Amino acid sequence: MATADPSRPLSLYLHVPFCATRCGYCDFNTYTAGELGSSSSPQSWMEGVRAELDQAAALLAPGRRVGTVFVGGGTPSLLGADGLADLLGAVRDSFVLAPGAEVTTESNPESTSPEFFEGLRAAGFTRVSLGMQSAARHVLAVLERTHTPGRALDAAREAAAAGFEHLNLDLIYGTPGERDEDLDASLDAVLSVPVDHVSAYALIVEDGTRFARKVRRGEIPMPDDDVLAARYEMIDSRLRAAGMAWYEVSNWARARPDASPDPDSVCRHNEAYWRSDDWWGIGPGAHSHVDGVRWWNQKHPATYSASLASGSLPIGGHEILTADDRHTEAVMLRLRMHQGLDVNVLSGAERIRADAAVAQGLLRTVAGAYVLTDRGRLLADGVVRDILVAQ
Repeated sequence: MATADPSRPLSLYLHVPFCATRCGYCDFNTYTAGELGSSSSPQSWMEGVRAELDQAAALLAPGRRVGTVFVGGGTPSLLGADGLADLLGAVRDSFVLAPGAEVTTESNPESTSPEFFEGLRAAGFTRVSLGMQSAARHVLAVLERTHTPGRALDAAREAAAAGFEHLNLDLIYGTPGERDEDLDASLDAVLSVPVDHVSAYALIVEDGTRFARKVRRGEIPMPDDDVLAARYEMIDSRLRAAGMAWYEVSNWARARPDASPDPDSVCRHNEAYWRSDDWWGIGPGAHSHVDGVRWWNQKHPATYSASLASGSLPIGGHEILTADDRHTEAVMLRLRMHQGLDVNVLSGAERIRADAAVAQGLLRTVAGAYVLTDRGRLLADGVVRDILVAQ
């Protein structure tokens, strides 16, 4: 594996594969205690994480500093504040964090408390992302979420009281049975607490999930595209009116006086993905990208830990990105960001197709970049396809 240019930004993602229960819509690489049995444990997983961190540090350019750390899952908060502090300590044992590094953990509101957030702050976490999904009890029931509607709001207040200035709430919209008034109530709830970032994702029916099986059996309907578009417009309108600005199609941050997103409030770790920076994914099933090489770890925690215990990296597969691959990803990812896509990235034929999207009101040009319009954000995937492939 090639070491990367030490001047390039580096991020770390740490995957916690444990969940108390499995939500019906989720296809993430997560496991309940019953699914794991005795084949793996948080202790064996942590041993693997420490070993992978050490190997990553040895393979990457010496002295390379980490700008962002993101702990995701699964349910990282099941580790408790002490467990997450140990995890961040393991990162520091292997790597040097850059001054002002962003350190985020996802958390399930039900497994948090004031003491939990105080422990995170003391450990050095700077940002918390809470899974809220909806304020409507019946919507949470369809999603098979176990937390009560108000718990995410209490958790946000507790995190703010512990000193967290950067807080995110996640919403899912378009769940069958969700009404306009349900989403409106969810947005009221989000805006009633001190968050500076909101992520909102359309419900996607992933193959192999319980949700997909229910759709296939006709027990619940497939999310409607027109409804999803209307809900997205509602979210964007409400958040903008409340002083937030989109910086990626599904993400909003606190706005500056000029209505642009405040760099202090955007999630810098997510931006690293969209810019195709270097990141190393630690943990079972985690994906990595370093200097044009992408690889992914073995998925099962037991297999992952066993590989590392034998001294091997737990790589399940890899690909070397070609110049065409990198170009496609640059167009696909950067066009989703509020800065847009530099016109010089595109070929002559692609610029012609991008200009056609401008004429259709899907893109606009700003300071030498193509930027999605409000309508263009609703059709972002189609805009990307039209630019990259001649019709």
